[in-house]
Amino acid sequence: MNLHWGALAVAIATTMFGQTLLKAGASAPNFVAQLFDIRTMAGLVLYGGSALLYIIALRKIPMSVALPCTAVSYIAAALIGYYVFGESMGIPKIAGIAMICLGVIMLATG
Repeated sequence: MNLHWGALAVAIATTMFGQTLLKAGASAPNFVAQLFDIRTMAGLVLYGGSALLYIIALRKIPMSVALPCTAVSYIAAALIGYYVFGESMGIPKIAGIAMICLGVIMLATG
């Protein structure tokens, strides 16, 4: 079962790296340029790899647990947005992150 939890963790991390590359590619001057930006293309490839890892995870982890655990990516997205892209982080976001953390912990350990 540890292999499957590891695959889920790597799938989540790969998704977040891909998402960060897609955001970085969004700085292109127009949509067509963004599609052919190397960061966008790499981000899409990472999403595909993440899906394959997620399939491995689903072989042993119930979907009712695995999918909500991917909510960890919301936490990572908020932190990456704040530290990498200079997005705001106020009390409502921090409270939401805390609730997501609690929910993921409850699902993963319950």
